[in-house]
Amino acid sequence: MKKIAIIGSGSWGVALSIHLANMGHMVKIWSFAEDEAELINKKRKCKFLPEAILPQNITCNTDFETVIQDTDIILHVTPSKFVRNILKQYKTYITNQPIVMCAKGFEKETLYSLDQIIEEELPNHPYAVLSGPSHAEEVSKQIPTAMVVAAKDEDLQEEIRSIFMNEKMRIYTSFDIKGVELGGALKNIIAFCAGIAAELGLGDNSFAALITRGLTEISRLGVKLGGNQETFYGLTGLGDLIVTCLSEHSRNRKAGKLIGAGKTIEQTREIVGMTIESIDNIEVAYKLSKIYNVDMPIVHAVYDVLYNELEPKKAVTMLMTRDKKCE
Repeated sequence: MKKIAIIGSGSWGVALSIHLANMGHMVKIWSFAEDEAELINKKRKCKFLPEAILPQNITCNTDFETVIQDTDIILHVTPSKFVRNILKQYKTYITNQPIVMCAKGFEKETLYSLDQIIEEELPNHPYAVLSGPSHAEEVSKQIPTAMVVAAKDEDLQEEIRSIFMNEKMRIYTSFDIKGVELGGALKNIIAFCAGIAAELGLGDNSFAALITRGLTEISRLGVKLGGNQETFYGLTGLGDLIVTCLSEHSRNRKAGKLIGAGKTIEQTREIVGMTIESIDNIEVAYKLSKIYNVDMPIVHAVYDVLYNELEPKKAVTMLMTRDKKCE
């Protein structure tokens, strides 16, 4: 059994801690908030997963050194916009523990994917990316889930697989770090659009079109940025896209529904109450599509909805009346 540090006490960090603790690992969670640490330590609860009861082999602390010291592996599970700043704060306490990036998104200021941040902040340090269709609510309830771990080193892939894999979680391996990373980040945008579509009352035909054409856009940009085409048709692309677009667990879908109902970005953030990766990701993907000259009509339409006051219904009409072309 391993000693595992989890950086981040949100729903995904806690869900992973429950899974790993149930396997017998000793888990230490870092939280930025004393009240969240106290809730975990004293009441075995997480405010983001109200139905979950945390096993006794999970502890939580607000001190990086206490959490990281004497651990075998570090899982980074914070919102993407905080990844660099938090990594800077705890990297001095790292020895040789590999880092597993479990967040999904981009750094808005640099347009970097999260693996690029690790490589810049910790050159030559071993790391991996864990991604796939995995709602925190379901993982915390031990509902069977399949995910992918991507790393440059096969031994690291196998080490992480052995830590996570049991009858409740199946882990596949990949060398395509960039593809796995980008699939997880870009699918949030299409899920946001799915929320708008749901609020507009569009039907199954519309959702099928959105998912398939959205996947086309994701893979176009992903390949340009260095991912492998086939990765986007696996668990971390198509799989994650399906679960995030169709599930009521998805905060990105919920955010899209609120925007479709006429709420502002600020109102949407307040109502959802947790980080909405898709809103920042839309801006990043829009800019990347311009830089790399990638055709992304869905991304451009939703960008205009968010930032140029395009009405969602008009955006649908615009997408449906674009120039004729082959699939």
